[in-house]
Amino acid sequence: MSARPTLLVIAHGSRDPRHAATVAALCARVRSLRPGLRVEVGHLDFNAPRVPRVLERLAAEETRDVVALPLLLTRAFHAKADIPAVLREAAARLPLLNIRQAEVLGPSTLLTAALERRLAEAGLRPGDRRSTGVVLASAGSSDPEAIAVIAEIAREWRRTAGWCAVRPAFASASLPRTADAVRALRAEGVARVAVAPYVIAPGFLPDRIAAGAREARADVLAPVLGDAPELARLLLRRYDQSVVARARGDLSSLIA
Repeated sequence: MSARPTLLVIAHGSRDPRHAATVAALCARVRSLRPGLRVEVGHLDFNAPRVPRVLERLAAEETRDVVALPLLLTRAFHAKADIPAVLREAAARLPLLNIRQAEVLGPSTLLTAALERRLAEAGLRPGDRRSTGVVLASAGSSDPEAIAVIAEIAREWRRTAGWCAVRPAFASASLPRTADAVRALRAEGVARVAVAPYVIAPGFLPDRIAAGAREARADVLAPVLGDAPELARLLLRRYDQSVVARARGDLSSLIA
């Protein structure tokens, strides 16, 4: 047994095989950054292993402490309801396993750094910033808190990075859609429009973002965040924050 809590990364899951492969690559990068840390992956849906099965296996191996980290960029329904419910049910069945839910990943300057990495990989240069408007395209949510966070990220990113404009867009549940945000920037006279998907892994909604970018003829479409080094570092930051809270006796994120 190890005194260091196991990191359980909780992914939503997808029928698209690229999703699980991307999550696996991201977790492999996390392991490379923190040798000796046990990193497991559990899925809420579609993919195996599911979160309860991973926790059962850990308990059978006499693991005692787990940091459950939602692989989510905003604190919306999955972080507030789905994941806590799954973890509470597991904790009730596995009373010797101490489970603490870490904070979601966003917002963070490491995420905007990862977005900029992907935009650079797509061809944007530092000198392009003043003439480029960016569409920050997220999956979308019906949760007003999550939508407000995306809008604030867009405002702060424009203020600190020097883009000519940064506008939020959503693949579902909220407006505007990616294509509409691209067209709005064009109508305002923006010379170059780039779409930056604010999503971690490929799948149905990221494909919808890409389709919207192509439909409106965006000049640049960045890849998803994927296994960006900044994202791997952020997972470890959230893990460390949870471990520190545990050491201080903070019970607010302990699943009981």
